[in-house]
Amino acid sequence: MPNNQFKKGELYSFITGKASTAIARRLQKNFKQSGLDITIEQWSILYHLWKEEGQSQQQLGDATFRDKPSITRLVDNLEKLKLVKRVPSKDDRRINLIYLTKEAIQLQEKSMEVANQTLNEALTGVTNGQIEIAKEVLHTVYENLKTL
Repeated sequence: MPNNQFKKGELYSFITGKASTAIARRLQKNFKQSGLDITIEQWSILYHLWKEEGQSQQQLGDATFRDKPSITRLVDNLEKLKLVKRVPSKDDRRINLIYLTKEAIQLQEKSMEVANQTLNEALTGVTNGQIEIAKEVLHTVYENLKTL
């Protein structure tokens, strides 16, 4: 028997990601109030580069669920802001690897503080148990629907 306990309006709200949208809007607002002149989309690219520099645009696209034109635009804009640089791959000249600049490295601590503050605002009144259940459910939904 299908597990469709949602009313149509609730299901639509679930699918559109109201919570995700609200968090993104608040994060963007908090970035602006903190004097960080980057978008959340740019921050998501920087976040993955802070974890591991030298990724290809394809790897960044896969990590952030963005298509090739979106990643190209984001990297172009980050390059204009002098936050990243493209370096041709030694193994494959068709591929550029993306590296952080000193300016981007200096943004890491402050932007992560703002992101953590935003997450704390979002999770006010939510217990650790509820967070774990939500993570499990969302992971299962993702696994059910991911495509290769």
